[in-house]
Amino acid sequence: MKLVVDHIKDTPLALQIDEAAELFPVLALLQHEQGVTFTSPIHGDVTAVREYDHLRVNGRLTTSLLLSCSRCLAEYDAPVDTSFTLLYRKDSHKMFSTDDEVELDEAELLTLSYTGDEIDLTHEIEEQIALEIPIKPLCSESCRGLCHQCGADLNIAPCSCRNEEVNFKFSALQGFKVNR
Repeated sequence: MKLVVDHIKDTPLALQIDEAAELFPVLALLQHEQGVTFTSPIHGDVTAVREYDHLRVNGRLTTSLLLSCSRCLAEYDAPVDTSFTLLYRKDSHKMFSTDDEVELDEAELLTLSYTGDEIDLTHEIEEQIALEIPIKPLCSESCRGLCHQCGADLNIAPCSCRNEEVNFKFSALQGFKVNR
């Protein structure tokens, strides 16, 4: 998705996104290698406005995911709804050698730079969605997971396994006997 800088005048420029996740390289990689399934396209509303010497881009993105719970392995639907604000400034910074020490102020740390007449928002959009995908997905905070002995789903019913506390530090000595 490209934003043409010359189209942003005194009034905000509004854009809508309705794209498949496969069109975003990072999201396609997550889908093929990490087991994340996008069940709906990426929907979004983006507004760009010119402010002083920079451009402010505000947006809201939504989609739906099918994830596998890291405790009980059940698949569940996870909605994604995220908002973002990005600041862009025309890349007019002088080039520094690698030996120069440069101190950046807060505005420079929060501002992205662009060159040319267009800003490609593809990377920022896929980054915002990827940040909303949990590292360890849970179907619910109260998920009890699977029994470590028999593999039964403890969310459905308790299992009949003995619930002895096992101290793994000394489990190797469990059958050790000393003759006197």
